[in-house]
Amino acid sequence: MYNVDISLIKVIKDHYYIKRNKIVKKINHKGRLFFDKFERVDEMLTHSVMNRHAKGEIIVAHSLISPRDKVENIVFDYNGRNTERFWHRAQLLLREEGFLNFTAYESKTPGHLHLYIHKGHTDLQEGYQIAQMLSMKLGQRLPREWRVFPNPDLPREFNILVLPYKVYKKERGTAWARHM
Repeated sequence: MYNVDISLIKVIKDHYYIKRNKIVKKINHKGRLFFDKFERVDEMLTHSVMNRHAKGEIIVAHSLISPRDKVENIVFDYNGRNTERFWHRAQLLLREEGFLNFTAYESKTPGHLHLYIHKGHTDLQEGYQIAQMLSMKLGQRLPREWRVFPNPDLPREFNILVLPYKVYKKERGTAWARHM
């Protein structure tokens, strides 16, 4: 059963993507050719689909950009070797920048994280700017071992992430702020 608390990240559930074992389509974006292995399914992302994902029967991804060009989350896809150091540095940066709600989830690969920063109903262009700004600031303190989403350098179909498998750590509210 899929028991990961994804209510914290406001997943867009009106469609989802399933990974296939073949190339579904080729996309030419900004002079680059992308090969897409995820097929869009225009159905609701239900608990039965998420349960099949949790059992390993299928790999399901969700979109980070809504049909009305809004984003709910800025996401760091960390693929480095030191998750604890990344979490600590990212947590300090996000607090300093005024972000109070963020959650890190473990991906299928051990040691890799998806850090969701809960921004709320944000225009896509503003989401691009915030994502790039946070990535640049974090890159001043750590070796760059992540990708950030939403990403204007990727086609819209590639601004997706596989559903998380387990909560790593989460930060909620301003309970820590009174100690500063």
